Amino acid sequence: MPQTSAVKRLSVAARVVVALEVVVALVLAARLLPVESWLHGLQGRLDALGPLGPLIYAAVYAVGVVVFVPGSLLTMGAGLLFGTALGFAAASAGAVTGASLAFLVARYGLRPQVDAWARRSPRFAAVDEAVGANGWKMVALTRLSPLFPFNALNFAYGATRVRFGPYVLASWIAMMPGTLLYVWIGSLGRIGAEAVAGAGAGPLRLALNLVGLAATAAVTVFATRTARAALARVAPAAGPGG
Repeated sequence: MPQTSAVKRLSVAARVVVALEVVVALVLAARLLPVESWLHGLQGRLDALGPLGPLIYAAVYAVGVVVFVPGSLLTMGAGLLFGTALGFAAASAGAVTGASLAFLVARYGLRPQVDAWARRSPRFAAVDEAVGANGWKMVALTRLSPLFPFNALNFAYGATRVRFGPYVLASWIAMMPGTLLYVWIGSLGRIGAEAVAGAGAGPLRLALNLVGLAATAAVTVFATRTARAALARVAPAAGPGG
């Protein structure tokens, strides 16, 4: 059990470290490359699209989810391009749309293949049994837990007994903390790059966003730990090694 807890902590820590490495890379790039002009040029093209910009990004995000592009990269990209508020809206819409499409593809298009793959996993068998008893609650718990890969989980749920409506609603709500965290990291990377390049609001804006990021990370960690505890009660075999 102590070893299992250590593996869980390592998984969460590894994700945070990778995300922060992206931020550092952006800041370093601002010193070596014409990042300021690139950002202004990209921002100009996005502004020219108007409301279509975030919508197009959300559509690209949804397709990326179906073809197994890492959701964390897509979410940080939304923050980098659109900032925290608009980036969160675009990423959240793209994530839930992609999760819904993958679910439908698995249930009606590739059901035999997904079902055969899922049934070979003892962890999935435990999740499927718990879904039959708990429905949307199980969907929400697995979305909050980092133990279950986002892209694979979308397809796996298509092979379970959960109904589409509860699946979409529970996924959308439960994915919000993680989505906001990664969007904030992406927007922080942009702010840091702009600050180093001499653009933007400078260190004060960066400091305020760091505080916001820390608060969001704390809420996300709390939600994740709560979900793990609840998941262990609902479906013990769904944990590592289950």
